[in-house]
Amino acid sequence: MINQNAVEAVFERSLKLRPEESCLIVTDTIKEPIARVFYEYVIPRSSKSKLVIIPPAREHAAPPPEEVARMMLDYDVELLITQKSLTHTRARMNASRAGARIATMPSITEEIANRCLDIDYTALKKESSRICDLLRKTKKVRVTTSLGTDITFDANHAMFFGENGGSFSEPGAFGNLPEGEVAFAPLSCEGIYVVDASFPDLGRLSSPLTFKVKNGVVYEITGCDAPEVIERLEHVGAKAYRVAELGIGLNPKAIVTGNILEDEKAAGTVHIAVGNNLFGGGDNDVPLHLDGVILSPDVYFDGKKFIETGKFLSGYPKKPTS
Repeated sequence: MINQNAVEAVFERSLKLRPEESCLIVTDTIKEPIARVFYEYVIPRSSKSKLVIIPPAREHAAPPPEEVARMMLDYDVELLITQKSLTHTRARMNASRAGARIATMPSITEEIANRCLDIDYTALKKESSRICDLLRKTKKVRVTTSLGTDITFDANHAMFFGENGGSFSEPGAFGNLPEGEVAFAPLSCEGIYVVDASFPDLGRLSSPLTFKVKNGVVYEITGCDAPEVIERLEHVGAKAYRVAELGIGLNPKAIVTGNILEDEKAAGTVHIAVGNNLFGGGDNDVPLHLDGVILSPDVYFDGKKFIETGKFLSGYPKKPTS
């Protein structure tokens, strides 16, 4: 059972739904029971509300049916509660451009909803905004770990995502819920990253996955689960190997459970994705986006250490309080 406080937090403190606004909830047959909890809450609180059920997608970033994409252009507030993410789709982007305020909840569970949705969105927005301000002044971001991660990202002139901190009150605002990440689509990157926490649909990793990158493209993947990852990328094609995102987790209640939706928000982790990078103003429009979560990183902004073994340093943002 999803707690009422969690549902209220989404509509009252994050999306800030007003009675005169319309609300669309898109779900699939897997996540329909969770979506209906949010739909029942919104029915008496919205001038027009609708629940749409679609078939489960094959991969994250696969587009919804065309009729649903068109429908998304006509609502003020939208929740996309599906097993696979609709965040990185043109349908979501077009709806955002039309002014819809959108929260996506790919693969959400009752446990994640109850643990991570009821947070202080004002405090989170303040922290997220401060990090984005720092990144706008940064040319290079370097991530290292004791397991061998050593990769440098070109952040100069990139678009930074997440400074709203889950406060989706302005037209066109969007993000994941649970919220709690600052991210960008790198212009390029070079090096090695070792995913040791979790990976989409693989859950918690029993052994690390190592990705080697040159000129912003993964050219080698090794580890016990590498064949499965490669198969998924090959199904999409060569563009799936493009590094799409670097993100920093900030949610004070999130923990690493094996579910990417929550794992990538855990404060002090980083995640690196391959595939679709449209969210960050990129042009790699492929029906796939796969985040790998990394524990205990050191993160440097233009050579100055920002995070040390997963802990924010003095003088930099602290974990938001609930």
